[in-house]
Amino acid sequence: MPNYPYRCLDCKKRFDVFLTYSEYGVKLVTCPNCGSQKLERRISRIRIARSEESRLDGLSSMDGLDDLDGLEDDPRALGKRMRKMGREMGEDVGPEFDEVIDRLEAGQSPEEIESALPDLGGGLGATGGMDDY
Repeated sequence: MPNYPYRCLDCKKRFDVFLTYSEYGVKLVTCPNCGSQKLERRISRIRIARSEESRLDGLSSMDGLDDLDGLEDDPRALGKRMRKMGREMGEDVGPEFDEVIDRLEAGQSPEEIESALPDLGGGLGATGGMDDY
């Protein structure tokens, strides 16, 4: 059964109502808090399924993606770019990724992060460090 979000115009409470498609628009909906029938249907968030190809196209068209010069000298800009890329990919990259991004956005250099988190790069390349990317 679909979930329909509402907001009561009298008590301002938000709530959800589960209705079948045949019940929607027919069954009377009332606020579970105050019993009012003065309701406003809210629009809930939607998710759009995107193919991997579509996500990669989105990455390549990100503002300034082709202008990567100087990011190694600006950890905050590098962190911002990496966070945006992580969101665009739409996959859970794990707490380690978030930790690195948080540190970059706080102004820590990749070298400082690598020395503070030595196990982070294990198996990521020939030397296992962040410089392999």
